Amino acid sequence: MRAVLTVLALWAAGLGAAAQFGKISVLYQTLQTTYAAHAGVGIGLMVSIVGIVGLIFGTTAGLLVAKIGPRRAILSALAMGAAVSLIQSNFPSYPLMMLTRVLEGVSHLTIVVVGPTAIAGVTSQRHQGLAMTLWSSFFGVTYAALAYFAPGLIALHGPGALFQLHGIWLLLCFAALFALMPRDPAHRLIQGQGNLLVQHVAIYASPYIAAPAMGFVCYTVTYVAILTLLPAVVTPGWGPFIGVFMPLVSITVSMTLGVWLLAKIPAFRLVQAGFAVAILASLGLWLTWGQGASEAGFALLMAAALGVVQGASFASLAQINPTAEDRARGAGAIAQLGNLGTTIGTPLLALILAKAGATGFVVFLIGFSSLGIVIHAWQARRRVNFSH
Repeated sequence: MRAVLTVLALWAAGLGAAAQFGKISVLYQTLQTTYAAHAGVGIGLMVSIVGIVGLIFGTTAGLLVAKIGPRRAILSALAMGAAVSLIQSNFPSYPLMMLTRVLEGVSHLTIVVVGPTAIAGVTSQRHQGLAMTLWSSFFGVTYAALAYFAPGLIALHGPGALFQLHGIWLLLCFAALFALMPRDPAHRLIQGQGNLLVQHVAIYASPYIAAPAMGFVCYTVTYVAILTLLPAVVTPGWGPFIGVFMPLVSITVSMTLGVWLLAKIPAFRLVQAGFAVAILASLGLWLTWGQGASEAGFALLMAAALGVVQGASFASLAQINPTAEDRARGAGAIAQLGNLGTTIGTPLLALILAKAGATGFVVFLIGFSSLGIVIHAWQARRRVNFSH
């Protein structure tokens, strides 16, 4: 029961980390008015700077978490996240607001590195697939919850209440994890000594540590871009349906069929299968482009396939990396390359859609899905060679 509660508390912390993006997205128009002199690019940067921190320092965070211990790291991150969210509730000057967002980027990065590492450490191998898939849902669940609850909260209590509630949520997660997480082991030197550059090279040279992240970037490039842009270009009237149900189908299939399949086949094989189904779904979408219901059906199939990829990628991190240190490094790489994917995917797909329409969309998805399949096949071959 303690392990179950710890997993749920870590997942709750992940929801809080996702809300560090989501709360700004929900308040985007309010912030445009509040910081009118910085409307447009300035507010867009306010949203994205949290991800930029992860893009630059992802693997560094993984190394630091491995060194100082997951309990110390996540408790510090939750405390800092709560403090900056409460400061943000007063809508300080733009420079101070941006400083809090940079600090929030550090908090966010630490939480998303510790989360899967700690979950893998407290769950048995039998239940790791379910636990890691639950963790992988934190972004989708948070955005759905914010879309549903935030407008009413803001209407009743004002926009500052959303920041305050977020700060309280992180403090509750701090209290729960303070009580539940095991103490960090005594400080000891970890494998992979050397400067940060040497250790980064070691991470990405390893077919065990880097493999989940190298496949995950192919997922983040496609999934976030599709959720953002597809609803606007499908048959008129079907966009809202696709926008609401794609993330819901993705989460539901990942938590049901995805978990069941993880008990049957290795996680990296399930990642490849998910990408393969996404390719078939994109071809179906291309063939039914402009046909309403059929088009929406293939869009939902694509979301389901990519949802399986998401959960299996985190499960793969636990399956092929038996030590906490390597999982922390791998989670840092996932954070780094995942942020790379979310940063470049949407503008790249927007450019492709403008130039080539539906055909470009299909080429985009087939290209990155095929790359994900190839990367996992290549890394699996490398692991076999390493074992010999």
